[in-house]
Amino acid sequence: MKSMNEHQILILTGSLGEGHNQAARAIVESAKRNSPHLSVKVIDYMELTHPRLHVAGQYFFIQWVKHFPSLYGYLFQKTREENTLIQLLKRLSSFSLQKLSGLLEDQKPSVVISTFPPAAAGMSLLKSMGLTDVPVVTVITDHTDHSYWIHEHTDHYMVGSGKVKEALQRKGIAGEKISVTGIPVHPLYTQPVNRERVRESCRLSPSDQVVLMMGGGEGMIDSEIVKLLQSRAYPEHVRFIVVCGRNDKLYQSLQEEFADHPQVMVMGYVNRMHELMAIADLMITKPGGLTISEALTMELPMLLFKPVPGQEQDNADYLVGIGVAQQADEGELKDRLLHLLHHASILAEMKRCAARYGHKDSALSVLSALMTVLQSHSAQRNWLHELDSRAYGLLSRDAYMQDYEGQYVDSFR
Repeated sequence: MKSMNEHQILILTGSLGEGHNQAARAIVESAKRNSPHLSVKVIDYMELTHPRLHVAGQYFFIQWVKHFPSLYGYLFQKTREENTLIQLLKRLSSFSLQKLSGLLEDQKPSVVISTFPPAAAGMSLLKSMGLTDVPVVTVITDHTDHSYWIHEHTDHYMVGSGKVKEALQRKGIAGEKISVTGIPVHPLYTQPVNRERVRESCRLSPSDQVVLMMGGGEGMIDSEIVKLLQSRAYPEHVRFIVVCGRNDKLYQSLQEEFADHPQVMVMGYVNRMHELMAIADLMITKPGGLTISEALTMELPMLLFKPVPGQEQDNADYLVGIGVAQQADEGELKDRLLHLLHHASILAEMKRCAARYGHKDSALSVLSALMTVLQSHSAQRNWLHELDSRAYGLLSRDAYMQDYEGQYVDSFR
């Protein structure tokens, strides 16, 4: 049997949001630290299969979620359970599988990890057609059980919580095929931080109460947050750190707006987010899967603001349910924030709950669970060296669509 260091791991991710990529990077970094001779390769599935469309696809996805969240939430709920519509979407995301099969031929991985639902769909389809027998592991990067993550020929699932495991089991997935590892975060979030040094670098005094405001990798800071900062309706000892991510336009705008504000510090993209989380007393954020997992690891209480219906709301429901976060909907942010700032005991209890439910080394847990999967699939695999033209005929758009023509509309009724 191969040792862990002899295995070739292929991670398939995607650029619709930052979470899928961050999870992949966390696994890679954990492998470097804990098994430096292990071969791990990360491939953007969208770039591989749709090289001319993946950048535009990412942009339009972000705009869709930003401007039409209700429609996104409606479709999310409509496809939560397996039905004709989700089957169509899974097949639509699986075109150009010749490139995926070619990648497997070239890399010859011992196992494929998918942190991106369309990649999991593609791998499952290849296995269903007998074009590969490589073990396929899906790392679910939100606290959700949406059917888009679930595919018949996935060998193992790694999930963020027992709640997700139970939900998958209700969908018919055997418990032994699910490991509760936590959503993988970068190992830096498990390392000690010199809080005094970081506070000094941010010009903070020991008595300052720090609120970290996050807009995700794309820097989507809501106007209600800006109005709250402008209002100064908060105690003088409170300091806000606003992280704009890659949104340079927002960064420049907020820099000008709060240039002379003694209680607001505006930052762009931050590489050492774990240090900011370490000095914060509370974080206001959208509940993206990776951001909240990082905060859980850092035992940081959260105020979740206007989660998008769908996986963000699933994440919010989980965090509120275990007592590590509160949710503020539109018009509620100021009152919720002031209540928490004036009740240190509530923040302390949220911090204790985070310590209880957080996964301190989730990326390493993923690697450990992965070794178990590899051990259970240790039989010699036969790799295909030539494409079966008849099988690949099934991958054409016409063949995909004919079984579903006229049916998917019924799923909206």
